[in-house]
Amino acid sequence: MRRLAARGAAGDAGEVAAPAAHSSDSAQGRSPSPWRLIDLCAIWDSGVYLPSAAWNGASSGVARRRLNEAEKLSSVREAQLKRLEVTRPRVLGSREQGRVPRMARKPPPPWVHAAFLLCLLSLGGAIEIPMDPSIQNELTQPPTITKQSVKDHIVDPRDNILIECEAKGNPAPSFHWTRNSRFFNIAKDPRVSMRRRSGTLVIDFRSGGRPEEYEGEYQCFARNKFGTALSNRIRLQVSKSPLWPKENLDPVVVQEGAPLTLQCNPPPGLPSPVIFWMSSSMEPITQDKRVSQGHNGDLYFSNVMLQDMQTDYSCNARFHFTHTIQQKNPFTLKVLTNHPYNDSSLRNHPDMYSARGVAERTPSFMYPQGTASSQMVLRGMDLLLECIASGVPTPDIAWYKKGGDLPSDKAKFENFNKALRITNVSEEDSGEYFCLASNKMGSIRHTISVRVKAAPYWLDEPKNLILAPGEDGRLVCRANGNPKPTVQWLVNGEPLQSAPPNPNREVAGDTIIFRDTQISSRAVYQCNTSNEHGYLLANAFVSVLDVPPRMLSPRNQLIRVILYNRTRLDCPFFGSPIPTLRWFKNGQGSNLDGGNYHVYENGSLEIKMIRKEDQGIYTCVATNILGKAENQVRLEVKDPTRIYRMPEDQVAKRGTTVQLECRVKHDPSLKLTVSWLKDDEPLYIGNRMKKEDDSLTIFGVAERDQGSYTCVASTELDQDLAKAYLTVLADQATPTNRLAALPKGRPDRPRDLELTDLAERSVRLTWIPGDANNSPITDYVVQFEEDQFQPGVWHDHSKYPGSVNSAVLRLSPYVNYQFRVIAINEVGSSHPSLPSERYRTSGAPPESNPGDVKGEGTRKNNMEITWTPMNATSAFGPNLRYIVKWRRRETREAWNNVTVWGSRYVVGQTPVYVPYEIRVQAENDFGKGPEPESVIGYSGEDLPSAPRRFRVRQPNLETINLEWDHPEHPNGIMIGYTLKYVAFNGTKVGKQIVENFSPNQTKFTVQRTDPVSRYRFTLSARTQVGSGEAVTEESPAPPNEATPTAAYTNNQADIATQGWFIGLMCAIALLVLILLIVCFIKRSRGGKYPVREKKDVPLGPEDPKEEDGSFDYSDEDNKPLQGSQTSLDGTIKQQESDDSLVDYGEGGEGQFNEDGSFIGQYTVKKDKEETEGNESSEATSPVNAIYSLA
Repeated sequence: MRRLAARGAAGDAGEVAAPAAHSSDSAQGRSPSPWRLIDLCAIWDSGVYLPSAAWNGASSGVARRRLNEAEKLSSVREAQLKRLEVTRPRVLGSREQGRVPRMARKPPPPWVHAAFLLCLLSLGGAIEIPMDPSIQNELTQPPTITKQSVKDHIVDPRDNILIECEAKGNPAPSFHWTRNSRFFNIAKDPRVSMRRRSGTLVIDFRSGGRPEEYEGEYQCFARNKFGTALSNRIRLQVSKSPLWPKENLDPVVVQEGAPLTLQCNPPPGLPSPVIFWMSSSMEPITQDKRVSQGHNGDLYFSNVMLQDMQTDYSCNARFHFTHTIQQKNPFTLKVLTNHPYNDSSLRNHPDMYSARGVAERTPSFMYPQGTASSQMVLRGMDLLLECIASGVPTPDIAWYKKGGDLPSDKAKFENFNKALRITNVSEEDSGEYFCLASNKMGSIRHTISVRVKAAPYWLDEPKNLILAPGEDGRLVCRANGNPKPTVQWLVNGEPLQSAPPNPNREVAGDTIIFRDTQISSRAVYQCNTSNEHGYLLANAFVSVLDVPPRMLSPRNQLIRVILYNRTRLDCPFFGSPIPTLRWFKNGQGSNLDGGNYHVYENGSLEIKMIRKEDQGIYTCVATNILGKAENQVRLEVKDPTRIYRMPEDQVAKRGTTVQLECRVKHDPSLKLTVSWLKDDEPLYIGNRMKKEDDSLTIFGVAERDQGSYTCVASTELDQDLAKAYLTVLADQATPTNRLAALPKGRPDRPRDLELTDLAERSVRLTWIPGDANNSPITDYVVQFEEDQFQPGVWHDHSKYPGSVNSAVLRLSPYVNYQFRVIAINEVGSSHPSLPSERYRTSGAPPESNPGDVKGEGTRKNNMEITWTPMNATSAFGPNLRYIVKWRRRETREAWNNVTVWGSRYVVGQTPVYVPYEIRVQAENDFGKGPEPESVIGYSGEDLPSAPRRFRVRQPNLETINLEWDHPEHPNGIMIGYTLKYVAFNGTKVGKQIVENFSPNQTKFTVQRTDPVSRYRFTLSARTQVGSGEAVTEESPAPPNEATPTAAYTNNQADIATQGWFIGLMCAIALLVLILLIVCFIKRSRGGKYPVREKKDVPLGPEDPKEEDGSFDYSDEDNKPLQGSQTSLDGTIKQQESDDSLVDYGEGGEGQFNEDGSFIGQYTVKKDKEETEGNESSEATSPVNAIYSLA
């Protein structure tokens, strides 16, 4: 089934003209009150009259309604442009639906014609008083020039002379003229007359006279009792077409290949004649890049060929006004050649010149002469640059601009690239241009310096100023040009300096300021701005009106609109001072503005979406200090026209009967018309067809009946369409499903979207499906767009099965929704439907808060709080903002807070890497969102302190163990440790090695590469900021470093594996064990050993035992020579006495008794020597052990 529907408001009275717009305070303005710029535009369409009128000036809507407030100005140009913004009725159908018959239109009443004419005039820039006859008869107005001849007025001498000058004003103005700045007395010249009710001059030559006698400069003056307006100074010239002077021209002799210029020199005409070249037999001269006519009319030959003398050359001048062509005597050529025969076969020769014996030569310029020239052009005119060159072969011409490119949008090449034309020249087109002429022999160029000057042109042209008594205003006359133009003000045609003084008027250069204007201030002012290249003259009157409000449209109009459409009720009014306008409904006291209503500055009331409850009587009331006026508009709301049962695609055999249904629902108060189209053309209902209100029946279907049938249901306000396709089969054919035989395609776009059941959080969207194109629609995707956060971006809203065409959409608060629908079948997606009307839901406080809240430091003393901003469907109201709160974690301090409109906030002056609690709460003009959850963030990180307790241990000669603790102040998240170490031996330093560890690792083992070198270790911790303070330690010195014995070290590895060495070591171990046992026995048997008063006096052998039974013990006799000890390798090592008290003091286990005696001398020392022996490279001497046993 092919379904197609569309509807429009054919004559929807709600679709009306756009409001009058603002006027600029930069041009004609007034302060503090708005101008009185009066205008009425009445626009009608589809049989419905759409009046719109108001003051077109100035201030904002609210300030404009308050006379006691200052009001802003806006430009007249904007006002004129905005008057063009007319909201048309909805389009009736589309190109795909075929043509829809136009509705019959009723002729508009006379007042609409007058208002529409006024609108057209106002668009031309004039400031008008309403054309209502009653107002025109009452209101006075200074003269305004409405029509005049051009400044340079050239006339045909065979016709009467007409110099136009028309003006309007109330009372009607009178006219007089000046000629050459002197009064022109029309009454004294019988040939001169002035048209009735006009200032147009007519000079009649039917009774004789010479037109040249009336050449000169004319100016028209239009005057009434309120002022005088001036026309431009019109320079009258009579067209001239002089004859060509007679002359005898000798044949032109030229060598083949040489350049040639045939000069035209036409007689001076007014205006200049059009030049073209022909032969004496009136055949045009063929032109190409070798032979062409220059802009000055001369004919240029870049090089002459033998065939050029086959014809003669005559210059012709065509004069515009007389429509005559004058021909100059023809030139004949005699070409001297080395090849007297004109063989046509040589013309297509690849090297024609060489074949004819013509010498090749480099290009040279024929026009202009030399290598450089200059040219001046006025702004807005066309710039024509020309370069014509000679040479063999014919040169090619190329154009360039120094320091830039040619303006591609304005530049074009003419005359076979010999001319460059730049249209509508502006200041940026000035500069140096050059043309390059080149052939295979070489190239040459010519530079043209272009200077752009300008006659005066308007920046701000003075406009008519209409004020109320006591108001202020100004006239502005700003123009530019090159050189800078001067400005002269006149009043009523006389220089302002010679006019009577006016205390309410002040001249400030290009501006005249009026203060506290009165009725006597009315006048017409002229601004004349000029320089050496021309002038501009503008009239602007100042009119002071004092008029009570009055309505301009018919009273008690009836406006009928379709449900859910947008409409605008107009209330054109007039008054001075400008009245304030208010709207009321059904006599209620509250003013209609806001919500579903919007009042424009021109007084029009727009209802954004018509509902049933909007039906009623609307009253507009205009008020100023002189009184008030009111008018009423009755608004009726009608149900839309809908085809609820559409015709189906059908396949029928020839000769059968087919019925196409079309059932319509419409407003019962509107007259319904149902018509049919076949193949988008009106269907002729013949004898075989029967049309009823809800169907079309075709009897005896024939092959010619095959095609598309469109049902058109229309009322005077809207219409609906539906289409189906009828396929007719031959008799012998078996009826089949047409869809199965036809190619499948994407569905057509859905149509006619409609919003109903409007609620705060929902709306029903209904649409008409498009043609499925032989593949059933499976799904519909509803999309929405909002115009606040992401205007123009469409988002998926919901998805529905292909069997429905209506759905209730859930909406978010305070979103200005617009919907569209996309149909999907197995082939693909349709184009989106046209958007629906907009629907704005009411606002509410946010129901959620922004997500992805984070707090991270970007510097060591700050914390940046970021979040994902909320979109339009979660804002719920205007002025969405965020309340950001933060405080130190696990403290009792108060929350800090700030309101942010963006999506980030930076907290400054924070400690290094401190945790914070963070909350971000959404808020709009309707209230705050829910209380947010706290998020933990951290301030910025810094470099960490050094690792603590860095320890270096060497358990053996092969490995070094490193251990450390975490830094006391991490100042951030630890990401690891960096260890740098290097081996060194004296002044020799090895290669530095770098190791990186995880933040949890606190141990590391280094494998030594040699047993002699030491290592220097540097350890530091790392955060995201970088590496912090480092700690340095060195490995312990090896034991042999104190007594470096090279021989032993070198032989150690050799003897360690010998059997005798192993046996010797076992014997030594046994002797040491025996020694320990003896020492233990000796110690247990000994008593107290008195200590001598002087440690350096030994005990003598003659000393008797002490009274307590103790005795002195000495092993001096059993020792070797004092002060020496024999090692295994035979070396002698100096050392201190074994009995030295220094050794006693160093013993860890030695101690004194109460009487001062020392116990454990040998025990402590032996233990110490045994302990040290494990680390020493020397073995204990066996001789000492034997002596100690004795």
